[in-house]
Amino acid sequence: MTNSDLHILLNELCCQPREQQWLEFKLNKGSISNEQIGEYISAVSNGATIANKPFGYLVWGVEDETFNIKGTNFTFENAKQGNQDLELFIRSYLHPKINFEIFEFNHNGMHIVLLRIPSAKGEPTHFQKKPYIRIGSNKTDLRNHPNYVRIIYNSQEDWSAIIIEEASLNDLDKDALKTAREKFKEKSSRSSFFNEIDTWDEATFLDKAKVTINGKITNTAIILLGKEEASHYLLPAIAEVTWKLETEEKAYEHFGTPLLLNTTKVLQNIRNVKYKFFPDSELLSTTVNKYDTRSILEAMHNCIAHQDYSLNSRILVIEKIDKLVFSNAGSFFEGNPDEYSDGEKTPERYRNYWLSNAMVNLGMIDRLGYGIHTMYLAQRNRFFPLPDYLLSEPQKVVLQIYGHAIDENYSKILIERKDLTLSKVVLLDRVQKKLEITDVAASSLKKEKLIEGRKPNYYVAASVAAITDNKASYIKNKAFDKSYYIKLVIEFLTKYKQATRAELDDLLMEKLSNVLSETQKRTKIRNLLYDMSKKENLIKNISKSTATPIWVLQSKISKIEKNSI
Repeated sequence: MTNSDLHILLNELCCQPREQQWLEFKLNKGSISNEQIGEYISAVSNGATIANKPFGYLVWGVEDETFNIKGTNFTFENAKQGNQDLELFIRSYLHPKINFEIFEFNHNGMHIVLLRIPSAKGEPTHFQKKPYIRIGSNKTDLRNHPNYVRIIYNSQEDWSAIIIEEASLNDLDKDALKTAREKFKEKSSRSSFFNEIDTWDEATFLDKAKVTINGKITNTAIILLGKEEASHYLLPAIAEVTWKLETEEKAYEHFGTPLLLNTTKVLQNIRNVKYKFFPDSELLSTTVNKYDTRSILEAMHNCIAHQDYSLNSRILVIEKIDKLVFSNAGSFFEGNPDEYSDGEKTPERYRNYWLSNAMVNLGMIDRLGYGIHTMYLAQRNRFFPLPDYLLSEPQKVVLQIYGHAIDENYSKILIERKDLTLSKVVLLDRVQKKLEITDVAASSLKKEKLIEGRKPNYYVAASVAAITDNKASYIKNKAFDKSYYIKLVIEFLTKYKQATRAELDDLLMEKLSNVLSETQKRTKIRNLLYDMSKKENLIKNISKSTATPIWVLQSKISKIEKNSI
């Protein structure tokens, strides 16, 4: 806001007939405590939603009874809470994070402090885990007013679903429309309407894919499919990904709409060379790509889906020597990234529901919250550090995907111990990044001789071969992922067409861990075949006898599916 805008706004606020749920005046520093400032920000934010206002205001320098402008001796710039800056203290206790703005200026020679506070959207604004509201002249607990709570929870406006009345199908890119239909068809292969998709006109297809609404162009449609020259419909919001090269060379390029096509162009700019590991337990080096293609696209598409477009910012993809850094505007919308690492958490809400839904339908993201889990697995399977969000800020989510090893011992452990659970890998990753772990976690890792050192200076153990004191013995005793055994069975059936149980026993028995007894190995094989036939529908028994089965591949398994296992 310009200085002129601030003077006009102050005069408009002082013309109100009285203080409002969204407007609070204070005079000097001692009028309220630091904690009360946070409580008033909560109350004003929630009150603005109740009053259907985009912002609320907390102003120092105005007498609350007369509304006379008298100036104030209060300033945020020098204010402290103990040894901490007051602003940082307040922001750290607000939930969800809201981007309140602080303006300090002189009005006719008098110092004014004005806070512009965004209205609560989708859930109440809390301070120190408590939501407030202004009732009359009193600030009170919002939870005592369930009708107001209900209004706030129903207030979430989905910007991505807003209809652009002036736009039409002519504003959408033909190549993007063609690709979108192909992706939608791939995603809908099991749908009852699959055979009708090619017969739909563009309007019907876009409505079915939930890109448009009743044939009308939405912000989502322009973001994903819009012509470059149609992006002006989104202003002041920006639908643009900027790729920056920050290595010994410097470069950058902007990629706008249609983002359905242009994220692939960003991907093509990224240098994805080979990376070699030299594990102690293997004679040959292990070679992997520096980056996983799916993870790059997953990260970019998550940025697009979860961007807070009201902040009018670009999405950044920064390529450094050893990592990729993705950032989008807006806080992490629900929960925190660690909660999604194991693939168990499903988000209940989305900042841009219509956009997210369309991206799911076009195969760009996974609605169920598996995106982060998928990226974790990709890094784990390639022996690299796990992705992290350590650089995130209250109004910016920053994801780092590593293209190098931080600690060689960590990578060697992942190569040698394919039996490690993802939860243990997450803990090892925290250790190599010098992040805190709990005493219970440290004890568990030490028991398996995965880490050494003393709290808080733990480090990844130099070699897990010490577990058995014999590398050859260790290799014989280690287990492989279930997918490894499935691949062996499918390769055998692909080559020989069918197999008896005895033949599959011969194939797998020596590959199973020597820790297992012969009976345990046979039980494990039986369970594997049951899962492949009954749960995953990969193989079937063509014999009439379950005692002497003859296994073959299901006819619907394609070559692509075989190769992907």
